[in-house]
Amino acid sequence: MSEELKPGIRQLADLATLTPARVALGRFGASLPTREVLRFGMAHAQARDAVHAPFHADDVARRLALLGPEVIQVDSAAGSREEYLRRPDLGRRLSPGSREALTAKRGDFDLAIVVADGLSSTAIHQNVVPFVAALLPLLARQGLRLAPLVVGREARVALGDEIGAALGARAVAMLIGERPGLSSPDSLGAYLTFAPQPGLTDANRNCISNIRPGGLAYEYAAFKLFWLIAEAFRRSLTGIGLKDESDLALATSAAGKNAISGDPSLSGAVASREPRRTSDAFTGEGDL
Repeated sequence: MSEELKPGIRQLADLATLTPARVALGRFGASLPTREVLRFGMAHAQARDAVHAPFHADDVARRLALLGPEVIQVDSAAGSREEYLRRPDLGRRLSPGSREALTAKRGDFDLAIVVADGLSSTAIHQNVVPFVAALLPLLARQGLRLAPLVVGREARVALGDEIGAALGARAVAMLIGERPGLSSPDSLGAYLTFAPQPGLTDANRNCISNIRPGGLAYEYAAFKLFWLIAEAFRRSLTGIGLKDESDLALATSAAGKNAISGDPSLSGAVASREPRRTSDAFTGEGDL
């Protein structure tokens, strides 16, 4: 190997220390080193396990209830994990019994928070309680009327729309396990929809992804969602018409910094109590 290549190789090795992405893996002859082949196999197994691991809904509901809110458990129309994976459409609809239970709890709510297994129950087990713990104080200081917190089994993102509509909430935040990647089997996603109703698509939602210790920190992600909620109520929309500018608010405003430190003062968080439907959808829903 020529001396000219060694500095570049060192730079790649330095890059590899900054990311879990598969860069600068090295080689053994024309192949990858055995350790990297084994690491890839382990990552693939962890991703598969995250999809198929049982969702401990009772334990998640118990831990969330310790944070203060009333917690309700619901099921999608998918009767099993196998059916859920084969029929994504069933994961977007409530079971009849769950729909009746939520309708009985209907009220005048600003926000419904839904926690759902999605494609990674591992993400929920590990991340959702500390994330909700960081989010609830921000919402409480703005005086938002929260619906009972809902824990959903065998759920896709769009199940949150039916849940929010059944509860009479002006907006719904769906916290769901994202499709596992080979470096992140535990990624939590947050999807915000204003004026939820069945039939909306991803064009009507805002998404914050990769919430986990190795990705977006809980407090930072909570502030981003809080900012989006405040702007959604101020502008009466979410989705393609609402761009996430929370980083700018955090960098330039004392309000943003205070929100994370415990004193949120963003203006216009609840500008109007009158809900307004968003515009028609433009794109198809993803397969979460």
